[in-house]
Amino acid sequence: MTVQTTSNLTNSIRAQYVADYEKKVFALRLYDQIASPIPGISPEQAIQGSSVVVPYLSSMAPGTGAISQTADMTPQILYDATASATPVSRGEALQWAENLDIQAYTDYAEERMMKLGENAAESIELLANYAATTGTYIERAAARADLNAGTASHRASDSIFRKLHAQMMTQRIPGFVNDSGEANTWAAIMHPYAFHDISESGNIDAIGIYQDKGIHLNFEVAQVGPFRLVVSAAAKTFFGAGADNATAVASTNQTDSTPLATSFTCATDVSTGFALGVDQPWTFGTEETANTHYPSNEQVIITVLASSLCAGFIGQGENGGFRFAHAASTAIRNADSVYTIVFGGPESLYKLYAPSVGEFGEVVGPKTSGLAEQFSSIAWKFYGQYGRLTENKLLRAEVSTSYEA
Repeated sequence: MTVQTTSNLTNSIRAQYVADYEKKVFALRLYDQIASPIPGISPEQAIQGSSVVVPYLSSMAPGTGAISQTADMTPQILYDATASATPVSRGEALQWAENLDIQAYTDYAEERMMKLGENAAESIELLANYAATTGTYIERAAARADLNAGTASHRASDSIFRKLHAQMMTQRIPGFVNDSGEANTWAAIMHPYAFHDISESGNIDAIGIYQDKGIHLNFEVAQVGPFRLVVSAAAKTFFGAGADNATAVASTNQTDSTPLATSFTCATDVSTGFALGVDQPWTFGTEETANTHYPSNEQVIITVLASSLCAGFIGQGENGGFRFAHAASTAIRNADSVYTIVFGGPESLYKLYAPSVGEFGEVVGPKTSGLAEQFSSIAWKFYGQYGRLTENKLLRAEVSTSYEA
């Protein structure tokens, strides 16, 4: 008698694993939408070697002289420059004992693949995130460390679009093609807090009150001028990197904190900072200055002070706790955060990827190992990169938010 087993359905099971992975890896892209492959270089060529060198030629000066009838023209000289793109690799894995699947009542198989896809998407997107939110072409009302949630001029408003539109046209930043076939529409990628301040500012607020109530009641601000608003909580935030709170908390984690923990203990008395009241955002992690990024930084909302040292909070973890681990001595601050608005078009970033692995990585496994095949593992891998070849193709605004005032 032939018995149907999971071994007979290896391809079907793997296809389902890949489908679960792709549910997450394709859904969590944000800054990827302003990235394109390097023109004139195929993905196969781009990933070969240690780096890709892209050449540039200068423009010619406008002609202002008449053509001589007795002397020949003086030819102009073109100058060249290069920029380089260097591929990297990324990957993570999970491993578990066979006995876990035997005893588990929950559908760990599907959940594992979802988590793997989420991790791949977030890890690969971090490359695009870093490329989009670093660099020197920045618009802000004050230095990052001085951006104050309590100062209205430091927040996002509709006036920023007219100013930056002029800059983007001057820099000739390529845009997305609109319905009329003109490439003069750009994306503005921002956090919901910045979107809130824009929606309740200046002309947009007035129109929402007196003409189009959908702006306020349905959040229907999809476009300002030639900018399409892309609103996502995954937009880069420099947590606690702005102005210090008037009643500052500047402590450290007393002991190691694990993911999903719902309370923490400070190394110093924080009761003075807590006197501001509940629902205050505190940041765990190293302050991000200049072009430094710390992906495991996170912001939590303080809910209760159990003692002068210990506090409970609401976080973004699956159970309302921490998403990430925070070692002892990790900085804890209640300074204002700085929110980014990235203005760009389809060629603002470049992206490289190995065609054999795919644009958003590849699932490896499930595989078994051990003398009794008692261990299983799955992984993802990615070869590629996101970056900026030139500084004049993307503009970043940094703002504070009224939510933290």
